[in-house]
Amino acid sequence: MKLLRPISILASCLMLAASASAQIQLTPPAAQTPPSKPAAKKETAKPKAPVLAKKPAATPKPAATPTPGPTPTPTFDDPNVDLVYGAYQRGLYKTAFDLAMTRAQYARDPKAMTMLGELYANALGTKRDYAKAADWYQRATDGGDREGMFALAMMRLAGRGGPVNREEAVKLLASSAKLGNPKAAYNLALLYLDGQTLPQDLKRAAELLRVAADAGNPEAQYALATFYKEGTGVPKDIDKAVRLLQTASLADNVDAEVKAARQNSPIAQNRLAYLLILGVGTPEDKIEGFKWHLVAKTAGKGDSELDERFSQLSTEDRAKAQEAARKWIGNDKK
Repeated sequence: MKLLRPISILASCLMLAASASAQIQLTPPAAQTPPSKPAAKKETAKPKAPVLAKKPAATPKPAATPTPGPTPTPTFDDPNVDLVYGAYQRGLYKTAFDLAMTRAQYARDPKAMTMLGELYANALGTKRDYAKAADWYQRATDGGDREGMFALAMMRLAGRGGPVNREEAVKLLASSAKLGNPKAAYNLALLYLDGQTLPQDLKRAAELLRVAADAGNPEAQYALATFYKEGTGVPKDIDKAVRLLQTASLADNVDAEVKAARQNSPIAQNRLAYLLILGVGTPEDKIEGFKWHLVAKTAGKGDSELDERFSQLSTEDRAKAQEAARKWIGNDKK
């Protein structure tokens, strides 16, 4: 319809110009009987008069009438604009919640559904509600989102938002890992390693750890390094173990590692020990490093490589590290 009006205006202008020229041609000359030659001159000169016919062509004002622009596309329909995650990163949790709810309801966005599960599970921008969190994670899972699958698996293992369901958790972790989620691969490896939820399969655990390690997961890199050091599920290979330990150390944030160690994570304590002993990302401090190794060892998480390094310390330094570990363990029990 937008094209028809300008065309009709142009057509009417052409018709007006044609009728004007026709009228000029039909108008008789002055009342005299000139000879044929002058008459021919007047006939050739007269057609210049159609200049008057420009008036109709000079008034195409209707063509300048502005046409309404296209209706803006709602933000939640644009996959390139993720305002939800942006708000979440800035700590604007209520805004993230509102935007995620809109995208989840109107655009059926699985990632927005996972975000809603995260916000409900952690009481961010809304009240904590594990049942609603599990429901949104389930919807995200149905939509094929690997992060939603992983989050729902962890809830099923912990019994949040519903009863403990290890069988369902294993299936969810396997599906998420298959879609390339390194966290899912790492946690599934742990289940094959502990031999409780799944029959113990060290070879399968090593395969999954390798997938997660190749994707850059520091926890998997550290665990796989331990496998190579001890020949667990893989042929013993000290060189690969060292390379993996170095990669895991370089990938870690020392401040985050210290925090995790202080929260009594034996894995983090051993990894922090390596950072301090090797001086990676932080000044070298062997006494402090071996302190954390001994604390982790007390919790049942030994490390043969660190044990060997510890044995090479002087008697005085070993005593200092042991005393530091005893103080930490004693303070932690108070």
